[in-house]
Amino acid sequence: MDYENVIEQVLSVTAPHVGEGAVPDYIPGLASVDPRQFAISVATVDGREFHGGDHAVPFAIESISKVFALALVLARKNTGIWKRVRREPSGMPFNDLIELELERGLPRNPYIDPGAIVVADQLLADTGDGLAALRELLRAETGNTTLEVDSVIAESELGAGDRNRAMGYLMASFGNMRCRVDEALDHYFRQCSFTLTCAELARAGLLVARHGVRADGSRLLDPEPARHITALMATCGTYDAAGEFAYEVGLPCKSGVGGGILAVVPEVCSVAVWGPGLDAKGNSVTGGIALREFATASKLSVF
Repeated sequence: MDYENVIEQVLSVTAPHVGEGAVPDYIPGLASVDPRQFAISVATVDGREFHGGDHAVPFAIESISKVFALALVLARKNTGIWKRVRREPSGMPFNDLIELELERGLPRNPYIDPGAIVVADQLLADTGDGLAALRELLRAETGNTTLEVDSVIAESELGAGDRNRAMGYLMASFGNMRCRVDEALDHYFRQCSFTLTCAELARAGLLVARHGVRADGSRLLDPEPARHITALMATCGTYDAAGEFAYEVGLPCKSGVGGGILAVVPEVCSVAVWGPGLDAKGNSVTGGIALREFATASKLSVF
């Protein structure tokens, strides 16, 4: 595969659209990000890397962190997490409360906000410090030993998190929280505020592309739960646009409102794209365009 040529094609197709979309104004730390930025990085399972655009600029990974938090919970086995979170697409916005109320505090999947709060709660209950566990994993997989939560983004998340608090207390009212709600939410908000570059995110994504094998060659996940993570990325990873992404891109993806999208081609590579401007469903506009062109130019798809 000539990844350098593929990236050139992606950059060419994406360039006219850089700056499109809107940064999320409900999180002040993200509202101030310059939308006229774009990056793409590809990391292959055989150790090569290819980059384009602003690949060295750190950004908040936001909901992409949910993939790695879920991996840590599943790695512990027998936590009962699938009794607390379902595995179905939502079809509703990622922070919807109506569906959560109707389904008695049982979130549809672990990649929408209420499901991710339950996963964060489980990780906290399992480890005593879910944030530290996630930090350790991301540092090891990216190779960046100083990787950290962005305190400005974290404070913005905490200040703008009333809807997530409502979800947490609603789930607690149905008996679906293990830890104190405020403590679990604090971990959740901070896990979303880790800042990675596109290059680092692609590197970390190899954990999924290698079906649970870590950068040092050890196995974090058995193949089956690793496959489940990938399947959920394909069906639930881009909020209520997952069907469109499956149709247009054909790769398992997980997006975040920081403008990043992580895509994986199992046993081949991990692809990270970043463009801060979002569409109405919370996915990066340029990131979606870039991944469509990547899939077309590379002829890589899981379908």
